[in-house]
Amino acid sequence: MRDLNFQVKEILLRNRDGSESTRANRWRLCMSICNDLRQLGFKNLDLHNLKQKHVKALINGWQERSLKPGTQKNYMAALRWVCEKIGKSNLVARSNDALGIPDRSNLPDASKGKDVIPAQLAHISDPYVVMALRLQAMFGLRREESMKFTPSWADKGDKITLKRSWCKGGREREIPVRTDDQRAVLAEARALAGKGSLIPAELRYVDQLQIYKSQCRKVGIGFAHGHRHFYAQERYRELTGWDCPVRGGPTAKQLTAAQKAIDRTARMTVSAELGHGREQITVNYLGR
Repeated sequence: MRDLNFQVKEILLRNRDGSESTRANRWRLCMSICNDLRQLGFKNLDLHNLKQKHVKALINGWQERSLKPGTQKNYMAALRWVCEKIGKSNLVARSNDALGIPDRSNLPDASKGKDVIPAQLAHISDPYVVMALRLQAMFGLRREESMKFTPSWADKGDKITLKRSWCKGGREREIPVRTDDQRAVLAEARALAGKGSLIPAELRYVDQLQIYKSQCRKVGIGFAHGHRHFYAQERYRELTGWDCPVRGGPTAKQLTAAQKAIDRTARMTVSAELGHGREQITVNYLGR
């Protein structure tokens, strides 16, 4: 009998939904689920014999290990994906509440926003990595989006367009070009990349990703996602006229009715430009 890991690997290889980073993350989560089931005593489990008792055992095990609610929900999303592929969509409840998984807390204690620091960039030898980092701060791009960014195609003048294949969840989006600094960065990106992307022509994405990680570690950039937070916070201030809560701005309770309307519109705009579809997600970037 083929073991559970092997069966799940076959499904992962046959179904390549989403971006490369999404697939890599799904692979990691699914393999972890298989290993957890084995450690829980289900050593000869066939994937097609998966039952609700196995799902309950997983959740109980995660909660005994005090995994964060967000981590549990990520595991469940991967498990739902596998169940859908084997025709068992009803095996896992769609609601995490029904499974006893509490809501995650998105309220940050402080700002995670980080602008690019020239002194750090000066010590990065790969010009493609430098440009990717600058694009992240200037347009709020994810790491993969910034690396696959093809300036000659994406630059539409008053906006940039991101292809579905670059984006998490395959959600194509547009981001306005509003400032001279943004226009200057795009011009430099186009000069560097020519007709290509910010991955050298002779390299694959996975190869350039390793260079990116190595270069960032060398100069102490450990949380490049902070550049995305920086964009969100700067954009919010531009749209509202005041700082967001994690930067010391007024909280929701302190806003007037008129300000709350401005706040919501700004958050929806920021959410869309970051590639999310929900206002709630902005709490992680801006606070509440």
